Amino acid sequence: MTTEDARGDTAHGRGQGLHAEPRVRVGGGWIAGLVLANLGLYMAFFTPIQVLLAEQIEAIDPVGKEVALGWVTGAGALVAVVANPLAGALSDRTGGRFGRRRPWMLGGALAGAAGLAATAAQSTVAGVAVGWCLAQFGLNAMLAGANAVVPDQVPVRQRAAVSGFIGIPQTLGLVVGALLVTVAATGLTAGYLLLAVLVVACALPFVLLTRDPPAPPAQRRRQPVRLADFWVDPRRHPDFGWAWLTRFLVMLGNAVGTLYLLYFLKDAVGYPDPDEGVLILTLLYTAGVVVTAVAGGVVSDRLGKRKALVAVSSAVMAAASSLLVFWHSWPVAMAAATLLGLGFGGYVAVDQALITQVLPTAGDRAKDLGVINVANSAPQVLGPALAAPVVAYAGGYSGLYLAATAVTALGGLLVWKIRSVP
Repeated sequence: MTTEDARGDTAHGRGQGLHAEPRVRVGGGWIAGLVLANLGLYMAFFTPIQVLLAEQIEAIDPVGKEVALGWVTGAGALVAVVANPLAGALSDRTGGRFGRRRPWMLGGALAGAAGLAATAAQSTVAGVAVGWCLAQFGLNAMLAGANAVVPDQVPVRQRAAVSGFIGIPQTLGLVVGALLVTVAATGLTAGYLLLAVLVVACALPFVLLTRDPPAPPAQRRRQPVRLADFWVDPRRHPDFGWAWLTRFLVMLGNAVGTLYLLYFLKDAVGYPDPDEGVLILTLLYTAGVVVTAVAGGVVSDRLGKRKALVAVSSAVMAAASSLLVFWHSWPVAMAAATLLGLGFGGYVAVDQALITQVLPTAGDRAKDLGVINVANSAPQVLGPALAAPVVAYAGGYSGLYLAATAVTALGGLLVWKIRSVP
């Protein structure tokens, strides 16, 4: 750490350097603002994937809807793989009186809104893919800034609880978004435009009302972003590597298991109103997340333990997927959704806190969290490539949920390879 870094920037009122771990707990207003920003972000992320894109693609290509939806969501996820770490690296280097994170949060929200509006206007699968890729680029730039403010300003012993609060919008965003686009909005175009407005509106309170320390001058003078900057050597930083792999496998299981939920209810369960079914299952899932997210984070912070809770949460999610291997019925689907939510709530809170403790360098927090986010986005690319042939040729939906169970369980086991975090 340089002398200048050690002196720090006191703009955020903590009195320690930007590259030091924060020690003063953040307040309820700060948390509420970040939760609201994340709510708008995840409404824009997940509602199109779960509802709008599925309906739009089915209207365009009803025969090849599964492959087309997989192609569109995979293309968007591929953009996310690039956009998130790139925006994070640029955020780490951003100077100016508006700070490092806020410009990317607001700019990303605006770009994401433009992409959603563009997607709404498309009538071909290729056009939908282009619009969704634009939306993913902007939304991932916003996510890069939103993720980095937690290790920037939240103490280690508060991070799991804060991550729990932030984890709730990841599922609540889909519930609220689905309600809005099915009840408040009339038609696909109105649904996309409503999400576009909300992602910007929800970001504004946090961006306008919270402080954001600028990058130190020494960091602003760093060389331009290079491809080599995004490689984190797992031999030098093994815990970061294991954390990445754990996240990748758990999220791959989630992607494989949830991508075709609408079609699963329609074709395997035979539920009379699949759109309504998706909403009910999402409500049950969200209720499970709400129960365990903050509670799991608080327990983890108080005990100072991360790995055991990540492993248990992953096992619960694997158990939920395993139910659908054997039973394709509506009551079992409801039980699985609830169990999956209970597992994911604890997982998302504790694993995110664990990850912030294995970042290689404090000065590259947003970039390194962007690399971690590849483990969130890459499964959206690989998930369709794995899921579509399994459904078509290797056991149908039973084979699909067996694959989801296996990779989720493996991800939970590998967390024990991490050594520097209890």
